[in-house]
Amino acid sequence: MRAVALVCFLAASPARSSSHHIAEQVLAQFARHDVQGEIVRIADHDVRPGTRVDMGDSDSWPAIREKVLAADILVIATPIWLGRPSSVCQRVLERLNAESSETDGQGRPHTYGKVAAVAVDGNEDGAHKVNANVFQGFNDVGFSLAPGAVTYWVSEALQGTDYQDLDETPEAVASTTETLASNAVHLARRLTGRPYPAA
Repeated sequence: MRAVALVCFLAASPARSSSHHIAEQVLAQFARHDVQGEIVRIADHDVRPGTRVDMGDSDSWPAIREKVLAADILVIATPIWLGRPSSVCQRVLERLNAESSETDGQGRPHTYGKVAAVAVDGNEDGAHKVNANVFQGFNDVGFSLAPGAVTYWVSEALQGTDYQDLDETPEAVASTTETLASNAVHLARRLTGRPYPAA
C-alpha cells in the first residue's frame, strides 16, 4: 500500500517546518504497517488557485494529483494560522474539489475507496477546528475517514515553542499518531478491491 502526505506549510524547502516533521512521524508509523510513504511540500511547487484538475500555465497540481490518486491513503499536514488551516491547505482542498466531477465508469469519484487523515501543529488552540474543516473537505470529495483520523500538537497559549523543537515527542501525540496510522491502514485494506457501490 502507498500513502502520500501533502505538507501545507507556508514556506518552501529548505525552511524548517513542524508540519513536515509531524508528517514524517505519521509516515514512519505507516511504514510499521508496510505502507510506503512520500511527502510533497506544496510550497515547493507551483500549485495554481482554482477548482479544476489542471489550471494550465505550468500548473504543478496535475503531477501531485497523480500521486494522490496512486496512493491508498492521503494525509494533509497543516499548521494552524489564525485558528484555521493554512492558506496552502485551503488551496489543496480547493484543487481536490475537482474530484467531485472526475468519475469512474460507474459515476463514482476516483477518491472513493481512498482513506484520508490530518496532522495539525501550531501554537495555542485550534486543532479541533482545523481538523473539522479539513475532514469536511475530505468528505465532500469522496475520501473515507477512519476513527481517530487526526493527530495534532499545540503549545501553550502565548508561547513560541515549535513542535519540531521539542526534545522528545509527547506520549499523547505519539500514541495518537500510532492510532491514526493503524486505523487508516486497517480501513484502506478493507476498501482495497471492495469499492463502494455506484449510486
